[in-house]
Amino acid sequence: MAYKYGVGISHLEFWVKDLEESLGFYSRLFPLIGWYELNRTSFSCGVHELYFKEVPLQLHDSLGVRHICFHATSREMVEQVGEWLQSINADIIRGPQAMPDYSDAYYTVDFRDPNGFVLEVAYTPDIKL
Repeated sequence: MAYKYGVGISHLEFWVKDLEESLGFYSRLFPLIGWYELNRTSFSCGVHELYFKEVPLQLHDSLGVRHICFHATSREMVEQVGEWLQSINADIIRGPQAMPDYSDAYYTVDFRDPNGFVLEVAYTPDIKL
């Protein structure tokens, strides 16, 4: 029997300070970018899974992943995320805006989630993976 998935990342686990606050944020963000709920604490885009676990630790600066970028399927999707972020007074780092230094069509919004994690939603039609 062939394995269903190819090589890549299976899942990401986010340790969060307040599970309910994080779930409230992501349960509203993810439908905007095409992700869906697998169960109360897990979400998927059909290829990858991201899940949340409340851990009673303080956030510390450390080496590691700087941010996670989610694919957007259009500039309009990035705009919609930006509008939602503005409506909840989220910590927007930049955007929505074009990033011509990256590529001609790169369009992004960068922001922090309730835990301070840096996230990006970007439309990148001319980027080769």
